[in-house]
Amino acid sequence: MSTESETKTQTATETPTETADIEAIHDVVATVERTQRAKDVEGFLALFHPEALWTTGHGKVLIGFDAIAEFTRAVLPGAVFEGPVTYEPVHVQFLRPDVVAVKVRQTYHLPDGNAEGAPLYVMTKQEDGRWLLHANQNTEVKTD
Repeated sequence: MSTESETKTQTATETPTETADIEAIHDVVATVERTQRAKDVEGFLALFHPEALWTTGHGKVLIGFDAIAEFTRAVLPGAVFEGPVTYEPVHVQFLRPDVVAVKVRQTYHLPDGNAEGAPLYVMTKQEDGRWLLHANQNTEVKTD
């Protein structure tokens, strides 16, 4: 099952559960954006599965929550943004009912024009219904 980011309503092929899950997944992406902008370290870390993997946009590989937390606590509070960054889920692919791959358009709104990133988030649904970031790759989009 896939969806474009503009799709927030149930389609003919989606079940009500899938629609609720897609909305929850979009909320996770929105929370990534909000916590990054606010430099909210603990809010950002709350989105991760304890056994998460994260590869930063510069290729640093972080394995496990502790490594992600150490990196985030060191980097996010002092991060300097040249302009706002927006995160838009552009494709949601259910791999299983409790595992989803989400392609995100990350747009850096810079004074001299926009730049993009293309993160991929693999999220897992927890027993309590929450979706958490589990395996993630943040990729810079190079332009010629």
